[in-house]
Amino acid sequence: MIDLAVQRLPDVLTLPACGGTLLLLTAAALAGEPGSLGRASAGAAVLTAVFLLIALAGAIWLGDVKLAPAIGALLGWGSWTVLFWGGAAGFVIGAVSEVARMAAGHDRRTHVSFGPYMVIGALAVSVASA
Repeated sequence: MIDLAVQRLPDVLTLPACGGTLLLLTAAALAGEPGSLGRASAGAAVLTAVFLLIALAGAIWLGDVKLAPAIGALLGWGSWTVLFWGGAAGFVIGAVSEVARMAAGHDRRTHVSFGPYMVIGALAVSVASA
């Protein structure tokens, strides 16, 4: 909601989300829950690297990059397939939404808040894969 309102993802939310996600996934691994902590950590690194490359190309902002480790870890906990589709789903949902917004006559040069699309895509794939 903050990203939609002010077009930024503050560090005070994204950075604790990363640490908290890895802490909770570590607790889940210690409790014997199904999933892979190693894959979750690798998923966080992979998704962050992909988003950093996209940010360096100027397509997204660094707040989205700082959200990527938490989403990558959560998706990676399940499987590499979930990580791939969950990461891609945000782009698909964002593209469909923005095309619809432009078709409704909105300026295409307006800044797009990508964080909500990341979260919605990850959530949709997580629920569908459960």
